[in-house]
Amino acid sequence: MEQSAQGSARTGNPELRPGQARVPAQPRAADRGREWEAPSAGAARGEHTHSEQPIPRPRPVVQRSSVRGQIVDALRTALAAGELAPGEVYSAPALGERFGVSATPVREAMQQLALEGAVEVVPNRGFRVIQRDARELAELAEVRGLIEVPVMLRLARAVPAARWAELRPVAEATVRAASTGCRATYAESDRAFHRAVLSLAGNEQLLRITDDLHRRAQWPLVGGPARQRRAELVADAAEHMVLLDALAAQDLDVVRSLVREHFAGAS
Repeated sequence: MEQSAQGSARTGNPELRPGQARVPAQPRAADRGREWEAPSAGAARGEHTHSEQPIPRPRPVVQRSSVRGQIVDALRTALAAGELAPGEVYSAPALGERFGVSATPVREAMQQLALEGAVEVVPNRGFRVIQRDARELAELAEVRGLIEVPVMLRLARAVPAARWAELRPVAEATVRAASTGCRATYAESDRAFHRAVLSLAGNEQLLRITDDLHRRAQWPLVGGPARQRRAELVADAAEHMVLLDALAAQDLDVVRSLVREHFAGAS
C-alpha cells in the first residue's frame, strides 16, 4: 500500500490510479508567481524577445476535493442501498479498489462520514458502519417532526396553491424512483422532494439540518432488511402526492398528521 502511495505521489496525483487522467506537476516554490522567464540570449534562437508579450503559463488544477466528493456520494449511496452492512468493517484500500482510486480519498471520505455519524474509525483496520436500532430511528423521526411540521404548517398558510402544483413533477419523480425497487435511487429522490418543499421557507440552515437528519433516517437498521419491498417504497412515495394536495388546500390537520406518520414510517 505504501509503495502504491509513493508511486502515485511521483505521478503528481495521489488520488487516481495508473491509466486515469493525471494532474500536471505543481511548479516549484521558487517559480511560483513567475508567469514567464526573463528574455535572454536565446531570443536569437527563436525564443521570445523584449517586444513580445509574455504568454502566461497555465496553472495546474488539483481536483482532490472533487474526487473525495465523488467517493463520499458513492459511499452514501452504498449505505442507503445496504451494500455497506451495519457492524461490518471496511478498509480504505479495499474500498479504493472497488471505486478505482487510491486509499487516500477513501480515507478522507470516510472521515466525513464519521463526522456525519455513519461510520466509526477502527484503528489499524478501517471503518465500521454504525449499527442503528429502531429507537434511534424513532428519535430521528421525532426530531424531524419537531422541525419540519411547524415549517410546513406555516408554508401551507402562506404559499399559494399554484406554487404547490409546480412541485408535482418532483413528487411524481419519487413515485417513478420507488417503482424501480432500488432503495438508494428512491432515497435520493425522496430527499430531493423534501428539499423542494422546505426550500420555499427560504432558510438555507434549515435545509442543511433537515437534509442531514433525513439522510441519517435512510441508513439501514441493524438486523433489518437491506432493502424495502417495492410496494413499501411506492406507498411512501404516494404520500408525497397527498401531502401536496393538503398543502395546496391549506388542510393543516392533514398536513400535521401526514408528515408525522410519514416520518415515523421512514426507514
